[in-house]
Formats: sequence, structure tokens, C-alpha cells
Amino acid sequence: MKQNKTISIIRTISIIIASLLLISWGDSWEQIRKPAKDITSVEAEFVQKKQMPILAKPLVSKGKLFFQVPRSLRWEYLSPVNSILLMHGGTVTRYVKKDGVVTKDSSARLQSMQIVLQEITTWMKGNFDANPAFRPELRPGRIIMLKPKDKSMADIIRRIELRLSDRPGVIRSVRIYENEKSFTEIEFIKVRLNEKLPGSLFERLQ
Repeated sequence: MKQNKTISIIRTISIIIASLLLISWGDSWEQIRKPAKDITSVEAEFVQKKQMPILAKPLVSKGKLFFQVPRSLRWEYLSPVNSILLMHGGTVTRYVKKDGVVTKDSSARLQSMQIVLQEITTWMKGNFDANPAFRPELRPGRIIMLKPKDKSMADIIRRIELRLSDRPGVIRSVRIYENEKSFTEIEFIKVRLNEKLPGSLFERLQ
């Protein structure tokens, strides 16, 4: 039960992280917020690695994400399991493809996802202090540290570390720590900014 809850929260945080790709590197919060206003869309590939002491080697997932302001998101896992989460107009829908069959996920956890995703517009503007769930800290070395304020969340996620790229508007990688030995790392590659994305990308599977 706890493992399922952990996986659900990690997926939720992963989606929030997609919005953070809109943030530019700077030495202060103001330097982060200002350039973010010029970003209209993000397209990227990602490699996600899950590391735990019980695993002989990390669990690796690959996928793509598309984000368009103000609140449209497509977060798609391509392997090892094909699943797609769409957000458009404030509505969140998740689909899972297995053995050639696509099913719609209508579980209760989508409600919590929807609440979190509504905050994307504030995160992409660099307003980390506006999010009630995490306490932000800007550290040297182009690192943003996010620590949960609520103890129940902290029992599952110890902290989130975001490493900013040299390129304005791009985050290089993210680590989500459940504890000091278990974490999920997401590395973003082939990032493209301000491309024109069709609205259908966020409304249906394609």
C-alpha cells in the first residue's frame, strides 16, 4: 500500500517538474522569474531512473513531455510501460496501454494530481514560495532544493533537488529522494523551447 502511494506521489511530482523546465538559471529568485515570462512551450525527452537498495540495478523508464502555457501538459512514458497523462483546460486524464489495449485511468489519485497541476502556472513563473507543499531554497551550483512542509509528505519524499542547465529555460536533471538511499532521477534531453504545439496534443492520444 505504501509502495503504491510512493509511486503515485513520484508520478505527481514528476509532472510538476515538467513545469519547472520553464525556469531559467539565475543567482536570485528574481533572475529566475524574469526570463521565465518569455517561455511559451517546452518539448523534451526524459530518462527516469529509480534507485533502491533492494534493486541490483536501477529501474529505467523513458518518455517525452510537452508543455504549453498556460496549463496544457502531455507527460508520456514510452517504455517499459506505455502510459500517457494529459492535462488541458484544468482537466487531467491518464491512459495506460497494455497488450495493444488502451484503458482510461479513473482512479481517485487523479483528483490529487489535478489539484497539484493547477499550481503549474505559479511554478513556471518561479514563484516557489507560492506553493504550500514545499519550502524552496536556491543554492550555489545552480541547484534548487525543495523540502516538504508537511510531515506526512516528508515521510515519503525527503527532498527534491533540481539541477539547472547552462541553457536558459532548461533544467538538466531532478532527483526525488524518498530517503538517503532511495531516489528517482529524471534527466531531460533534447529540450526545445517555444515551438508551436498543436492543441490536439493535449486533448487526445493521437
